[in-house]
Amino acid sequence: MSGSRSSSRNVNIDSNWSKRENKLFEEALACYGEGTPDRWHKVARAMGGIKTADEVRRHYEILNDDVTLIESGGVPFPNYNTQGAWN
Repeated sequence: MSGSRSSSRNVNIDSNWSKRENKLFEEALACYGEGTPDRWHKVARAMGGIKTADEVRRHYEILNDDVTLIESGGVPFPNYNTQGAWN
């Protein structure tokens, strides 16, 4: 996975995933962990075929890259005011 993708680009690429699709994706990932043969095909099938295996794999890579960026401190915390609203 490359670190050359920007987080804003990732959001644009993945914005076509609905909450329902993301939930199905998460549930399928829980069933088919790393090392599962044909993992992305199985995840896509568990989602009812609404996404291809390539779309599922790409979605996972984008989310994984975002987590890595956040954990490395590459995403600044939002600047909240005293009432908790984002500035």
